[in-house]
Amino acid sequence: MILDRFPPRLRHAAFWLCVASVLVLALLPATAHLPSTGWDKANHALAFGVMALLGRWAYPRSTAALVLGLFAYGGLIEALQALTPDRSSEWGDWLADCIGLALAWTWIGLAQRFAPGPS
Repeated sequence: MILDRFPPRLRHAAFWLCVASVLVLALLPATAHLPSTGWDKANHALAFGVMALLGRWAYPRSTAALVLGLFAYGGLIEALQALTPDRSSEWGDWLADCIGLALAWTWIGLAQRFAPGPS
């Protein structure tokens, strides 16, 4: 696969840059003009789906740790938002994070199952 040709350092950098970007976007004041899908829950699912895909690409042998880490990261973001004056914490947001993780992992599983074998 073409993506496998990228060096591990670049893969790791892409994943951690995405993780940091999600944190910054989650903690910026709600009044700031932020990128959006138009629906808050879709934003959460998309962000965590992308982090899951990048994480799997960067750390292909650390699946369980990655999923558990991103699950905890979603909870941490909600806890941090509860401490900010401009954001609010919602269980529904964490659920949307988990749905994004589940969708990404389903997609990864299907892609592996139906990927053509070596020729």
